[in-house]
Amino acid sequence: MKAVVMRTSGGQGVLAYQEIPEPVAGPGQVLVEVVAAGVNFMDVGVRQGLYWTDMPNPKIIGVEGTGRVRAAGPGVEGFVPGQRVTWAYASGSYAERIAVPADALVRVPDVIDDRTAAAVMMQGLTASHFATDFYPVNPGDIALVHAAAGGVGQLLTQLVKLRGGRVIGRVSHADKIAAARAAGADHVIVDAEGRFAGEVQRLTDGEGVHVVYDGSGAATFDDSIASLRRCGTLCWYGPGLGLSRPIDLPRLPRSIKVGYAAFYDHVPTPALLRARAGQLFDWIVAGKLGVAIGTAYPLVDAALAHAALESRCTTGKLLLIP
Repeated sequence: MKAVVMRTSGGQGVLAYQEIPEPVAGPGQVLVEVVAAGVNFMDVGVRQGLYWTDMPNPKIIGVEGTGRVRAAGPGVEGFVPGQRVTWAYASGSYAERIAVPADALVRVPDVIDDRTAAAVMMQGLTASHFATDFYPVNPGDIALVHAAAGGVGQLLTQLVKLRGGRVIGRVSHADKIAAARAAGADHVIVDAEGRFAGEVQRLTDGEGVHVVYDGSGAATFDDSIASLRRCGTLCWYGPGLGLSRPIDLPRLPRSIKVGYAAFYDHVPTPALLRARAGQLFDWIVAGKLGVAIGTAYPLVDAALAHAALESRCTTGKLLLIP
């Protein structure tokens, strides 16, 4: 079968589309024919050597996808050939076929198409964690959402609005305003330099926001802090983008709270994974949550997809199609 393999750490050129041995479903695993794989910044971090450092090269990258069951391994019940399934985290998803732990799989309802299922899992579960567990948005709360036209940003904006909050979206280019607005942002700030706190304070009459969702790295950290009101919360994510310095806790102003949010804490068990994913699917079917898919690339063009994602010029979710 064909898969995208990283031969060593580095730029997009380390990715190779090549023939590899067929996977086999071992105990507790399900062999799945991949229909669509999601492209995430985590994949870029793996390629750059920031994650999976204990896994030797060459290795298949990618963690998210949707497909059809081909066979169930020993000890697996409830999965039969032909079933449509999706997953948020199973290493080696940039491939035509993958052996996935059964506990990581979620069945896809008939009313949800394959690409939507592949596009909503990791980013949807991440956004759900941010808005419901890490900082439960209450009616009237104001949230600052960075990268509001991106995959996580658009989903997060919609979930904040579903919970009765208001959203100030930040985008890096004016051509992303429409996407952020379409997701429900009440105000959109265009900023590519990390200088936005003054506008946030103006829009909130000097009070600041209740929560900032910041996955943009070191460049935005200081202004994110300055955008918060007293006792506000900074939800920081995206460690692959780096933080420029240690945090000096006594110097944090206005009794604010700062934390790193990981979606795994939202879905620590198979039951919760399926319940949270089911809620996302229900919102999609009810028309309460829209999933914006950007570009779907052939699997062979994984390097192009990475280049597009790293350019920060994309909107919506990027997919790879075997």
